[in-house]
Amino acid sequence: MHLSRWVERNTPPESADEPLPAARLQPSLGAMSRPIRAARRIARSSLLPYLSKAAGACLLAAALSDRSTAEPPRPRPRAREAGVVIGILPPGPLNAITDVEGVKVGHATLVSGTDLRTGVTVVLPHGGNVFREKVPAAVFVANGFGKLTGSTQVEELGTLETPIALTGTLSAWKVADAVAEWILELPGNEEAVSVNPVVGECNDGGLSDIRRRPVGREQVRAALAAAAGGPVVEGSVGAGTGMRCLGWKGGIGTASRRLPASLGGWTVGVLVQTNFDGVLTIAGVPVGKELGHAFREALAAPEKGSCIVVVATDAPLEARQLKRLAARVPMGLARTGGFASNGSGDYAIAFTAHPACRVPHESRGVRSPPRLADEDLSPLFLAAVESTEEAIVNSLFAATTVRGIGGREVEALPLERVLELLRRRGALSPDRSR
Repeated sequence: MHLSRWVERNTPPESADEPLPAARLQPSLGAMSRPIRAARRIARSSLLPYLSKAAGACLLAAALSDRSTAEPPRPRPRAREAGVVIGILPPGPLNAITDVEGVKVGHATLVSGTDLRTGVTVVLPHGGNVFREKVPAAVFVANGFGKLTGSTQVEELGTLETPIALTGTLSAWKVADAVAEWILELPGNEEAVSVNPVVGECNDGGLSDIRRRPVGREQVRAALAAAAGGPVVEGSVGAGTGMRCLGWKGGIGTASRRLPASLGGWTVGVLVQTNFDGVLTIAGVPVGKELGHAFREALAAPEKGSCIVVVATDAPLEARQLKRLAARVPMGLARTGGFASNGSGDYAIAFTAHPACRVPHESRGVRSPPRLADEDLSPLFLAAVESTEEAIVNSLFAATTVRGIGGREVEALPLERVLELLRRRGALSPDRSR
């Protein structure tokens, strides 16, 4: 569908005047002085019925930001909705990390005045007490110029015992403290004397006053409370609010692949926080080059960048196999134009949500969890590569133009021009279910 027609279909008439659904608002997110019309427009949008309650709350919170300093979200198609079909494997029903059963995602967006454009995003491996029912996990580092708190314990023990949180660089430790506090307060954890919060970060200092370290307990609690299955809000939201990627506005993106029954029927889902540079490539087309984003521009600020990738699967894998799965993430990143520059913090953390693979707290004795044979891993590897690539593209398609600290503005990817380029190269597909 042509982009202008898609927007026309999904944008309600300006004259409509329905009341704002108060139950969807989260007052703790962002500033309080906000125009109501923007929120009503989102509330009336035909997109809202397809969002989870938590996703709707995050979308409305972003819409209520001060319009003089940040653009409200506008309906923008995901890559596949616009005809950009990446790879050969079919996506899951939501084409999101939440296609992996039990996985939940929550955002808290902090937009205030002219200088705060930041937030936090959380990924929960399952709906229970993750500390008491740990999940097998592993970390792969493509380039380690960054911070992934808790990664050494994950590597040593092969388990994840908290939600994964993503945020801005200098707020990482405050977010880790808030996650640890939340875990310690959960029923059943009263005797816990150690907890290993896992927090990834990208630098949003180009759009937000990062030295204020504004994300902490309030935002983490809001994101955890909002965490839900279902569709995931993408783009300039949560930890993606202040991100830039491949020359344009980046942010949060997600995608998934569901293997056919003949290959096991397993699902792989990916969520990304994109903040890296390079020359954008979409479905093999050098879009960045065609739009004038030259290679020298990609190298102009080599110390800025990062991409955090969370990989979830329902396949029964052990930590060693999850490490191998996470190691395929850089291949998907490279397909979009990323190259792991000197100053980029490129991390992948993978876990399995398979219930029988969970590791009870203080487990003892011989355990025999199910484990997929190594010979059956290759389709999962391809699924991780394709999901990473599409999730990154989705983060760019969904992100809106944002103006922040010092009047700096990062423009959204110009979708009309991009889709025309892809159309001319024969890279748009009429079959978007593939």
